[in-house]
Parts: sequence; C-alpha cells; structure tokens
Amino acid sequence: MTGSNLTNWKASRTVGRNEGGNYVHYGVREFGMTAITNGLALHGGYIPFGGTFLVFSDYARNGLRMAALMRLRSIFVFTHDSIGLGEDGPTHQPVEHAMSLRLIPNMDVWRPCDLLETAVSWRAAVERRDGPTSLLLSRQNLPAQRDDGDQASLAARGGYVLVDAPTGEPELVLIATGSEVTLAIKAKEILSGQGVSVRVVSMPSTTVFDRQDLAYRRSVLPDGVKRIAIEAGATALWWKYVGLDGAVIGMDGFGESAPASVLFPHFGFTAERIAETARLLVHGAHGLSRSNG
Repeated sequence: MTGSNLTNWKASRTVGRNEGGNYVHYGVREFGMTAITNGLALHGGYIPFGGTFLVFSDYARNGLRMAALMRLRSIFVFTHDSIGLGEDGPTHQPVEHAMSLRLIPNMDVWRPCDLLETAVSWRAAVERRDGPTSLLLSRQNLPAQRDDGDQASLAARGGYVLVDAPTGEPELVLIATGSEVTLAIKAKEILSGQGVSVRVVSMPSTTVFDRQDLAYRRSVLPDGVKRIAIEAGATALWWKYVGLDGAVIGMDGFGESAPASVLFPHFGFTAERIAETARLLVHGAHGLSRSNG
C-alpha cells in the first residue's frame, strides 16, 4: 500500500530477495504485517511501524489488540481516514474504525488536523514506551491551523484550545479532529459574525487528553458551556465530551461512492450545518444528534 500510504521516505531501503533493508512491502496482508511489527517490537532494537488504509485495520485487529495487551512499542499508520477516501465507496470508507481503536485499552489513537499535529503525533508515538500508537491520517491536503510557538506543546496534551473566544469565556465549544477541524474554524467565523462567542478545541487524541489532569481538561472544556463534537465517524464516545445537553455531528451509517467534495456536504459536514446546529443548541434545543448516514 506504499503508493497510497506514502509511508516510505528518502532513507527507505526495500528488503529484497538478495539484500537487506529497512522497508518491507507486505501487499494486502494486514494481519501478517501487524504480527511482524509486533515481533520486531518484542525483539528490541527497533521502533517498527506498519501502514495501510484505516478501513483495513479490521484485518489487523487481533495484532492490534495483542500489541496493546503486551504494551508493545508498535506504531500503526492508518491513512484514508474518513469518507474523504471518495470514489472507492463505503466498503473502503471507515466509519466506526477510529472509535473502535479508541476502545482498545493501552492503544493511543491520534487523528491530527494539520502538518504540525501530525509531527506531534509521530513524536509521541516514537517516544512512547508503554504501548502502541495508531496514527489516523487524512487523504486530503489539510491547511495549517496555527503557527505560534505554543501549538506543538498544547497538541501533545491530546486536546487544546486552538482558537478561543475573544473574551476567553465562550458561549459554545466546538470540538473537532482531523479534517473536520477546518470546518469547525469556518463555523466559528460564521457564528462570530452572528454574535455567538465560540471556542474551537482540536482534539487529535482523546486517549491522551483523557490522561491529563482534571484542571487542564476543565480549562479546555469548561463546565456549564454548551459543546458540539464534529467528526466524520461514529458518534458513540463523543457524548462523554459534550454531555446530554450537547450535540454530535458524525456518522452512524455507511458512506457512498463519490468525491470527497460531494460526500462531505451530502452527509452534512459543512460549516453552515455546524453553525445551524450551534444556533439551535445555544437557543435551547438540547440533546441534538446530527448523526448522518
């Protein structure tokens, strides 16, 4: 899957029949790849990684679970992380996969929104010594979200205030991951123009954020403020961050075959739909679920 995953780099040397190297082409053999990755981690002396489409993590499931059970220093790179995969259709578009990986004990899961968050997640995966890491990466090119010196240290905490309300006291918090962070930023711009004070929280890793101390988590997600979570995937675990008086914009059905530019609006992942949900929430329509699909 190298041609699609782009997991090779300048120093990659393919392991061949007659010579050694540091890069193995497995073909479509996700469980074998994961098992060998775990074996390398158990051997020691290496920090191994494997890569495939996120939807094919299903084929690697037993290996992923064993890596977590044994707390191995294995890294799993899963690209094409949403309906943004496009024309390959619902068989190849992950919906429940990010959430299912987050359910595995000891597995850190990162879904970064831009290049900087991707670098942060890679560093966290390499430095982690007490368990495996899954990196969920977009097929789409994503814009840089913030260029000040604080983003890297804040992103390393799993969730952080990407853009705050002007006064620092928001009426509403938008929580997003990956490619949907851009939509949250655009929705904030719409809502700000309508007089709604909005904070945008990027949460590249719920698993890492959950390990932060309570004071920090409350500083990011303050009590008593309405919240909306936005992710192009299953909604189930997001309710613990938004509460019963919040809203989740996600997918609890399968995708369709079409370009990403068609699918995201089709399933309601637009800044305008987020802003509409926010207006309803702020004005008293509790417990909204914008679960599409």
